[in-house]
Amino acid sequence: MSESITTKNAIAAGFRTLMEKKSFEKITISDITDECGLNRQTFYYHFKDKYDLLNWIFYNEIITPLAKEYTIDKWSEALLHILYILKNNSKFYTNALNTSYSNEFRQYLFNATSNLFSGIIDSVMNEEPISDDEKRFIAEFMSYGVSGSIINWILTGMKASPENIVLRIKKILNDSKNGPLRRYFYGI
Repeated sequence: MSESITTKNAIAAGFRTLMEKKSFEKITISDITDECGLNRQTFYYHFKDKYDLLNWIFYNEIITPLAKEYTIDKWSEALLHILYILKNNSKFYTNALNTSYSNEFRQYLFNATSNLFSGIIDSVMNEEPISDDEKRFIAEFMSYGVSGSIINWILTGMKASPENIVLRIKKILNDSKNGPLRRYFYGI
């Protein structure tokens, strides 16, 4: 691991610790650097501000793992991994969703799940023609449901297990693959 990534991870760890104790809005750059034992210059070498740091965490913990698994066979493993990250860092992500900046996380999650569904649609439709507009509409429709469900799960205390959430989503997708998606395209 490069020194830059190690430093970014240290800054993120300090930031996480602070987010367990106080709201995002009340955390300053000085708080973050004090928590991780670095100076402000080091922070600013790696991040523009605390929003940039928050984006980096979202991207690296949530988006990157999900973005790798666009197939019908692998997406559930990636989603389960992400749900465990969310659950294991529940105070951090609950706090992040309760900030004025929460739309960034929501948008990241929506975009990642939308891309995931585009890949799934491609694998379900195989050789069948589908326009980019139709694929985007279906992917976005499904993404609103999944990302909204995940956000609601976070904000209501993550009571259901990650396995249960993935199982429910998987069931809906499998039912859609064999029913509504086919009916949408073929009028069956």
